Amino acid sequence: MTVKPGTTPSWRRHRGLADLLRNVSYEIVPFRSTEQAVLDNIPTTIPLTVTVTEARGLDATLDLAVRLRQHGYDTAPHLAARQLVDQDHVQDVVARLREAGVRSVFVIGGDVATPAGRFQDAYALLQALQAIDHPFERIGIAGYPEGHATISQDAIDLALKQKAPMATHIITQICFDAATTVSWAARVAAAGIELPIYVGMPGPVNRQKLVRIAAGLGLGQSARFLQKQQSVLWRFLLPGGYRPDRLARRLATAATRAGTHIRGLHIFTFNELRGTEAWRRELLSSVAEKDD
Repeated sequence: MTVKPGTTPSWRRHRGLADLLRNVSYEIVPFRSTEQAVLDNIPTTIPLTVTVTEARGLDATLDLAVRLRQHGYDTAPHLAARQLVDQDHVQDVVARLREAGVRSVFVIGGDVATPAGRFQDAYALLQALQAIDHPFERIGIAGYPEGHATISQDAIDLALKQKAPMATHIITQICFDAATTVSWAARVAAAGIELPIYVGMPGPVNRQKLVRIAAGLGLGQSARFLQKQQSVLWRFLLPGGYRPDRLARRLATAATRAGTHIRGLHIFTFNELRGTEAWRRELLSSVAEKDD
């Protein structure tokens, strides 16, 4: 089979997409119904991150992460630096997670305007974790393919270099342009940061639910992102405006053409758990059929 210069063979695209879909994690929001929805729809083989909500606070995140861990899930609670008070608070949280067997966390700065205590950003919290004998085998940090609304690009780049030695992987914020994400990942690799990258993207989101989330307050990192990025909403609200399979395919294609450490996907589920897992399985099945 002849392949045009500059294009990716179809078998490589399919294999790349299958790899991304198999190396996937889901982000969930700690509502009352979340635990049962996870048990009903998500296999224990899929890692879960539990976001922090301003309305419910850190305890709701930790409670859900612990309960799901008891059910056999690999859970990673979001630890928002600006919601932690001091080193004693960090030690208490770590002790609670250690006792429950939680071995993963996702360390973020958090968007609370006024920190609860001494930790201003994720770097400070990572240093506090390093100072104690923490049990975490996997520590995720955030990546920003399109930058940050309130932080300069130079500051973001410096923070990533500072945090990387204390982390095991990067999870990106939502970016709808595959080329932008892959270009950013290539720059990260060129800067000598070799952590595996999991690309953040929304799953198949019910439009009505998204409107409720975007209009709400304190519903976690993904919801706050949508509140700040108003231009993002039209992609969901217009018919045909957003298709997760299209973005996943474009990411797989683009990632095969660049020297990056993209290893998988991180799906912002907005608690559409049944639909998200059905979408992943269906897309994975379609890729497997084309490879046969």
